[in-house]
Amino acid sequence: MAVSTRKVIRMTFLDSGGSTYTITIPDPKDNLTDQDILNAMDLIIQKNIIQGRSGDLVEKVDARIIETTTNDIYNP
Repeated sequence: MAVSTRKVIRMTFLDSGGSTYTITIPDPKDNLTDQDILNAMDLIIQKNIIQGRSGDLVEKVDARIIETTTNDIYNP
């Protein structure tokens, strides 16, 4: 039986057309602060680096650090 843990940052934005756009970043550094993540989101919006489905990213909607633990019970 193996146990594995996965950690990601999930950042959700609103684009100029009103659609949400999500960016998931795997394996973030352990010492990242909430403010670091919010600053990164602001920079993504300011520099217009990524386009959403309906246009430019214009607003932060949500930011989460998600940790998932998987217990592998059977794997032949």
